[in-house]
Amino acid sequence: MTVIILLVVIWAIVAVIGFAFKGLLWLAVVGIVLFVGTLAFGITRRVINRNQGP
Repeated sequence: MTVIILLVVIWAIVAVIGFAFKGLLWLAVVGIVLFVGTLAFGITRRVINRNQGP
């Protein structure tokens, strides 16, 4: 779970950098897509693990 949180933070930083510099708008788009994808993956994985139980 630590890796997922780390990736979400990195993608958020990349998106902010992309919005800060007008020439790097594509970087913001990539950052947002990766942020949402990683977040969805982490949530899905957590739900699957919770449903499997001990």
